[in-house]
Amino acid sequence: MQAQLYIYLAAPLFTKGEQDFNLRVCKYLTDNGYQVFLPQQECAQKQDAEIYQTCLSGLKAAAIVVAIVDGADADSGTCWECGYAVSQGIPVIAVRTDFRVSGDTKGFNAMIYYSAAKIIDGSDRFLEEIVSELKRFGF
Repeated sequence: MQAQLYIYLAAPLFTKGEQDFNLRVCKYLTDNGYQVFLPQQECAQKQDAEIYQTCLSGLKAAAIVVAIVDGADADSGTCWECGYAVSQGIPVIAVRTDFRVSGDTKGFNAMIYYSAAKIIDGSDRFLEEIVSELKRFGF
């Protein structure tokens, strides 16, 4: 039996606004037929090393990562998840909706910008663009 391919949604999740944004992205993706691993849900009742192990297992089994890299500096956990994914050959779609200029490469950290399989930057239609890219990658 082949497991269903799913998206790992890497994103900051420490404020109500971040969590609500992540839920909005997750809902849009699931409404479009995708299965999503959302760390804030998968780790809701977990602590410490259990969070790490749960997320690492989720990353290892993911077909693709969608990473939200908003903010003056992208979330450290999100950056780690992107680096791990790239090292394992898992494509990363980096999404930045933040209009503030930061980073050293077009508003991005260079390591994220050049390792991502696709960059989505500043679009009001970023959700539709994510789905379009997922389809382009064959998902």
